[in-house]
Amino acid sequence: MIKISNHIGTIKFSAEYLANLASSTASSCFGVTGLCPCTPKQRLNRLLGRNDKSVGVMIVQDGDSISVDLHISAALGVNLKAITDSIAHKVAYVLTDQAGVSVSAVNVYVDG
Repeated sequence: MIKISNHIGTIKFSAEYLANLASSTASSCFGVTGLCPCTPKQRLNRLLGRNDKSVGVMIVQDGDSISVDLHISAALGVNLKAITDSIAHKVAYVLTDQAGVSVSAVNVYVDG
């Protein structure tokens, strides 16, 4: 559970909801061919053929904000710096706009 406190009160989000939101946003960006598993549990689910929508995403709470780690595979021949900056900006915007959480950092790792 991710707890965010503000002047109105405390809001609780499941980490899976935020991870699914970040995953679908990153997958829709230009140059992203897929998300790569980043935890042993995600690797095992992929080997067993289970559909995990939050694959490649790790969310960590930092006080009243969150940090997001994304593990992507990129298309061949794209400018990696440009697409990682674009993905980081878009994921931070969507999480702030749709979920109302403060995002302290979005780290994008190109694994493939």
